[in-house]
Amino acid sequence: MEWYWTIALLIGGLVFFMLLGLPVVFAFFAVNLIGAYFFMGGEKGLMQLVRNAIDSAQNFALAPIPLFIFMGEIMFYTGVAARAIDAVDKLIARVPGRLSLVAIVGGTIFSSLSGSTIANTAMLGSTLLPEMYKRGYKPSISIGPIVAVGGLAMLIPPSALAVLLGSIAKIPIGELLVASIIPAFILATLFFGYIIIRCTLDPSIAPSYDVSDLSWRDRLMPFVKYVLPLMSIFVVVVGSIVGGIATPTESAALGAVAALAAAAAYRKLTWKSFLISTTHTLRFTVMTLFIICGSITFSQILAFSEASNGLVSLVSDAELAPLTVMVMMLGILLFLGCFMDQVSMMMITMPIFMKFVETLDFGVGDLQETQVWFGVLALMLLEISLATPPFGRLLFVAKGAAPEGTTMGQIIGSVLPFILMAMLVVALLIFVPQLTLIVPNLIAR
Repeated sequence: MEWYWTIALLIGGLVFFMLLGLPVVFAFFAVNLIGAYFFMGGEKGLMQLVRNAIDSAQNFALAPIPLFIFMGEIMFYTGVAARAIDAVDKLIARVPGRLSLVAIVGGTIFSSLSGSTIANTAMLGSTLLPEMYKRGYKPSISIGPIVAVGGLAMLIPPSALAVLLGSIAKIPIGELLVASIIPAFILATLFFGYIIIRCTLDPSIAPSYDVSDLSWRDRLMPFVKYVLPLMSIFVVVVGSIVGGIATPTESAALGAVAALAAAAAYRKLTWKSFLISTTHTLRFTVMTLFIICGSITFSQILAFSEASNGLVSLVSDAELAPLTVMVMMLGILLFLGCFMDQVSMMMITMPIFMKFVETLDFGVGDLQETQVWFGVLALMLLEISLATPPFGRLLFVAKGAAPEGTTMGQIIGSVLPFILMAMLVVALLIFVPQLTLIVPNLIAR
């Protein structure tokens, strides 16, 4: 069978099973079962699928995923993160679009403590949106910042999806985790500046209101009490990686212990919150193991059927510039993001895309630096796809958290400017790739 028919059958089979209503993970697993049998030697291929599952469960490099998720769940279900948002609210005084700025700052802080984009958006939406609507904020400046900053949890470590991407695409996880820190803060700064400028030009979209006249001590003390101790968790996780003190797995374990200690110190850790956090973490972990097993088998099927080599040869024969190939790959991710979730996108595209990353010269540096650079670009597109209509996951999370009467059209309209800003940052990273390598190079030194 020709290689292009192999790819068409595999992806077509996946779409078919998804249309039947099968969950994405199991749809992908079913396709792998069929592909392993027909392209990898029948029973031998199925046995290889079993060995991949065992290897996935025993892979020590995947341990940061449940630990990072557990950190975010503990912060969310104990209410510690909500207290931090309240502290940021007291700190920010009379400025244009004050509550929207609270969402950006608070969301960035929570992103550094949580590996979950959904938890980030849900917490900000339930905490800030009702107050924004009460104060007369228009949807365009209230919902957009919450959805946009919610996606930062995918970029700022601890990021479970970054670990998953690194595992699927065979990108060094430690370098990938820290490489997206600078792009994430560039993005947050753009969001911050956009809100101030827009609310200054059109004050009616975010009416000013009297803020409690607190002394500087009253403003700073909640921040010192509820935010700085939590930021120390971020320092522990990232600092231990950058300083070469700990591996990503060890730093994730330190972060999980620090999150438990913080919740206990604030007297918010209960058996109920602990059990809920643990249950949600286990569900995500089991799904992740299925995903990793499926992605390994999918890559092997592509290799055995010569589909990977056939696709690379097709692009090579077309003599396309490496930059053109990169833009095409990112364009495919952007298109798929309108219809698929991030996990499905990674599972389908990364085994193919990494072949191009390994064979083409993008002028970034050595292979590892190129892989990390592409990993950050892919994370950026995955983050954007969380908010792209019609099926962006965070759009529906925001719809559920928004006050009654908020339409999906209003939500999409409010998010579009932030999507455009994120695309600008992607363009910046394409032409200035060294921005993604500053922190990883610190680790190398």
